[in-house]
Amino acid sequence: MAQDSGTRTLISPAQLRRGRGRAIYWTLLVVTIIAFTLVFLGPLYWMVTGALKSGQEIAQTPPSLFPQDPQWRNYTDAWNNLDLAKLLFNTFYYAAGAVLFQLVLDTAAAYSLSKLRPVLGNVILGLMLATLMIPAMVLIVPQYVTVIDLPILNLSLLDSPFAIWLPLVANAFNIFLLKRFFDSIPEELMAAALVDGATPLRTLWSIILPISRPILGVVSIFAVTAVWKDFLWPKLVMPSPETRTVSVGIYAFAGGTPMNVVVAASVIAAIPTVILFLIFQRNIMSGLTTGGLKG
Repeated sequence: MAQDSGTRTLISPAQLRRGRGRAIYWTLLVVTIIAFTLVFLGPLYWMVTGALKSGQEIAQTPPSLFPQDPQWRNYTDAWNNLDLAKLLFNTFYYAAGAVLFQLVLDTAAAYSLSKLRPVLGNVILGLMLATLMIPAMVLIVPQYVTVIDLPILNLSLLDSPFAIWLPLVANAFNIFLLKRFFDSIPEELMAAALVDGATPLRTLWSIILPISRPILGVVSIFAVTAVWKDFLWPKLVMPSPETRTVSVGIYAFAGGTPMNVVVAASVIAAIPTVILFLIFQRNIMSGLTTGGLKG
């Protein structure tokens, strides 16, 4: 007899067709969805509504669910008082540089490990992946010592964008992600390019990169969000007010600024990354899943 090849679940289709089983299933599903929605969207809702409250209302206990008298001028005050235009420009500049450095250097590293296969390539990849097990906080001190006195050159990178760009270049996760994607590209394409006389660099530029646009988009988004959300490292290496990122700038003004204005500034700072995700969410999913497909 042929066995049922359907997908097995915790609740069988027969139980779902019964009145009680269907009620339990939908109850658990609705409760789970509501719980996860509150956990993930609760802080975001508080931030958006808090930006429209007055100073007294945002500080009251218990907090109100809706602004009693929406204060839209909080956004104007945040933009002007915290000089958000300068902070956003700095962050965009650092993020663009991080994207450029990671696309060039991480792609070259992943391509060499995947297609050129150097001697001890697997050992090098294993050592890079081992660094993912090291907590980021452990690396803060040696990275900072390196930045304030760059070896050999004896230069200080404080208040220089390279203090943010260079530590982001050696990103083991992105190199591994790119390598897995490159591994899925058929070797026949590489062989055909070799027969046509293409050099490895020409093969990378003309064949590998056009195919790899989805994963390159994912790496770019990861680089942007890493710069945008980072706080401790930019605070250490960008002490000057003129070079601060948006997260450090908002923190610097938080002490003498009303809380509702600070929350409004946080909303403005979060908008670019939300827009970026909404525009490229399809590319993120395709880039993360295509690398696991062969052929």
